[in-house]
Amino acid sequence: MKQSISLNAARAFIEAHFDEPVTLAQLAALSALSVSRFATVFRQQYGSSPYRYLCGLRIQRAQTLLLEGVPGSVVATEVGFFDQSHFGRHFKRCCGMTPSMFIARAAANAARHGGTSAANGASGLNSLNGTPTASRSASAITSSC
Repeated sequence: MKQSISLNAARAFIEAHFDEPVTLAQLAALSALSVSRFATVFRQQYGSSPYRYLCGLRIQRAQTLLLEGVPGSVVATEVGFFDQSHFGRHFKRCCGMTPSMFIARAAANAARHGGTSAANGASGLNSLNGTPTASRSASAITSSC
């Protein structure tokens, strides 16, 4: 139980600071665990490594910003990636498409659904492969990073 509470603090820290550099050492210190033990326990508790969890949060926020019309180069730095290339690689790995493909599919989906906004149109895409899914709000778009 104590580990779960300390992991919650680390998870909350990741969520609050996803757009900044976050190190395993910082997270382990918050959890009062060694770096290796923290990484193992985090993976067991949340089903992914701390870095994948962090990337997933960054990609989720990036999807929202892209749907709002923010340019990819700005999105990259806003969500904590080093540059646009770094962002593009992670986005493609997590979502199965480039950020520009994501925007294009969102626009196409919006057009098919009677001119709804791009944010609502993209929410009907599976973020992994762009296939239609049940409608969700833009804030509920998830990636599998």
